[in-house]
Order: sequence, then structure tokens, then C-alpha cells
Amino acid sequence: MTQNPEVVDFIAAIKEPWQKELAVRLRDVVHQALPDALERIQYKKPHFLKNGKYVAVISTSKDAVSFTIFNATGLILPEGLFEGPPERKTIKIRQGHEVDMDQLLSLVRQATETL
Repeated sequence: MTQNPEVVDFIAAIKEPWQKELAVRLRDVVHQALPDALERIQYKKPHFLKNGKYVAVISTSKDAVSFTIFNATGLILPEGLFEGPPERKTIKIRQGHEVDMDQLLSLVRQATETL
């Protein structure tokens, strides 16, 4: 995994400890699914790419961490967890909400198979 210093700095600057920990875990999920993912900050958020195409984005808000999976049209998603148009799906994770990282890993792997 090649770490982009800008992404490292973005995560380090997250003020809420639970959000910082979650962002680290989500980043690890992307790199487990796609060890050669390219990281960059775009639109003030960490983006992860394969072959120049978006794979995932991590963003934070006051009370949540959002994780968007791109190329999601063919994915079978758990009912009620994700929102957004067919090509990209976002899960908003709030403090105290458990998320199945293995499930996210599987979804990211599936979404990147055709990129």
C-alpha cells in the first residue's frame, strides 16, 4: 500500500477520535480489497482509484463518516444501509453504529473487478 501524505494528514486532522478510527479502518478496507489503489485528496476528501477510475471516497461530517463505493450498479446491497444512484452507493456511519467491515471489503472487491 502506498500512502499519500495528504490522505495521512487528512485522517490525522479528524477531530473526533471515533471518526478518525473509522476512517483508518475504511482506508484499510480499500487497501485490502485493492492493494494497488491510488490515493489522493480531491474535493477535500480522500479518494481511492484504480486505473484512473474512482473506487471509493471517505468523507466526514459533524455526526457521521460517509463511505461511497463507485461502480456499484451490479452490487447486491444490504437493505436500508446504502443510498444514492445505482452507480455509486454511500453508507453513513454514525457513532456507536457497528459496520460489517468484511461486508464492505467484499463489496469493494466486487465493485473493482471490472475496472
